[in-house]
Amino acid sequence: MTMTHPGLPLEWGIAVCVFMFTMTLWTMLTPVTGTGPGAYIRIVKLPLLGSLIRFASAGPWPLLILRFIMTGLFLLIIVAGLAGTLIPERNLATVLTWNIWWTGLIISVFFLGSAWCAVCPWDAIATWLVRRRLWRRAHPNNSLNLKVPRLLRSVWPALFMLTGLTWLELGVGITINPHATALLALFIVVLATVALAIYENKAFCRYLCPVGRTVGFYSQLAPVELRPIDADVCARCTTLECYHGNDTVEPCPTRLVMGRLQQNTYCLSCGNCVQSCPDHNIAWRLRPQSVEAIQTARPHLDEAWFMLALLALTGFHGLTMMPFFEGWVRTLAAAIGDSGRLLSSFSIMLMLCLSLPILIYALCVGMTAMLARADAGYRKLFPGLAFTALPLAFAYHLAHNLSHLVRESDDLGSIIANPLGIGAEPLSMMEKHMRIMNLLIPQDLLFALQAGLIAFGFWISLRVIRHRGSVLSRGAAWRLAPMVLFAAGVSCYHLWLLMQPMVMRM
Repeated sequence: MTMTHPGLPLEWGIAVCVFMFTMTLWTMLTPVTGTGPGAYIRIVKLPLLGSLIRFASAGPWPLLILRFIMTGLFLLIIVAGLAGTLIPERNLATVLTWNIWWTGLIISVFFLGSAWCAVCPWDAIATWLVRRRLWRRAHPNNSLNLKVPRLLRSVWPALFMLTGLTWLELGVGITINPHATALLALFIVVLATVALAIYENKAFCRYLCPVGRTVGFYSQLAPVELRPIDADVCARCTTLECYHGNDTVEPCPTRLVMGRLQQNTYCLSCGNCVQSCPDHNIAWRLRPQSVEAIQTARPHLDEAWFMLALLALTGFHGLTMMPFFEGWVRTLAAAIGDSGRLLSSFSIMLMLCLSLPILIYALCVGMTAMLARADAGYRKLFPGLAFTALPLAFAYHLAHNLSHLVRESDDLGSIIANPLGIGAEPLSMMEKHMRIMNLLIPQDLLFALQAGLIAFGFWISLRVIRHRGSVLSRGAAWRLAPMVLFAAGVSCYHLWLLMQPMVMRM
């Protein structure tokens, strides 16, 4: 018997639809005007939180301690995955990786931006192995320092790895295989180490890491950023320690110059620039929600494809956890003569679900260009309007992961007490039922948060359309109708997914 989570109640779905309809009318009927820059607040000036940030930024030790903790948990995952029980719901490797880390990671971006990258154990282990230093700059840095080949200098490699990870996660089923989970984690560490040993800077973090690039793009929507305190100080700077580092601090791992930084996409939140700036002119600050995606982020074609793929893959994740999805795959398998594990049929479904949203987006961009009679070419509009997809993907990703985190983490204490699952038995039907009943937060609050997230994503998406399409619309918002309908259609699809019963991950 398959256990499922209850879907979002009908009344919440109706409430979100009413909100979306109201916002769509407002978008269509209200003249498009420019959006102001908004207010920014330096976090160090806030009580309590400011003191915490000053302590964390004062030296390398707070971050180093966090890296030690994350690396210790990572090594525990490896040991549990290779030496522990094969029962996924009783093994720390699968539960901590897929139920806690992977679900909680996306939620953390909403509040902390790309902070995960600063404590990433993959990069920490690779750095310690290659640089042979815990934190000080290594002279020499023990790398061949080769330039990254032009073929890899984009986010295409990370997109291919993200698609491959999705195939392994949902098609091969590594989420319910502790051994495979541990081997995948080891493979990523080896890849990060080899890349650091061969190429200059941290090529893996910038171009290859599917998790880091996902976090980076979602961080465009985060309310925090690391930026100069005084832009004039950066303008007068000639030494660029934020880029080159100094005698003790490593250079920026992803080659960013703080004085020209406009988006969080490639910032790893490592704090190297804060440590190396001789003028102490770099600090964390709060900013208007999603200001990057709405206004400041610069469009590039490879980044546009990554954002659109994020939208498609998040929706596909939700679809695969519907009770009827397996039936769809078996029907396709019967039609094409697929047998065995049905990987061919699943792969076809993955490619269809990856391609269809991108094709619909491309058509909507073309229709918008025709309505607006745009002077800009299609190749310019395609990446520029792709930021519409980012809040839609992020909102559903948050809502979907929130359900996993709240509903499937009740027995974490018993797993921590027995991380290898020695002598454990599979969950009984009663235990699975109790996991569904014993939520971390009240179920009504969960439903309210999920509905609010879908509404939030749609609202941010409309703001992106209005701002980035302001030149196209020439004050007449109806010219942006295809993009608004695209956002509404995707949001309705995500809302429908949340209203269906969802199969438990393990």
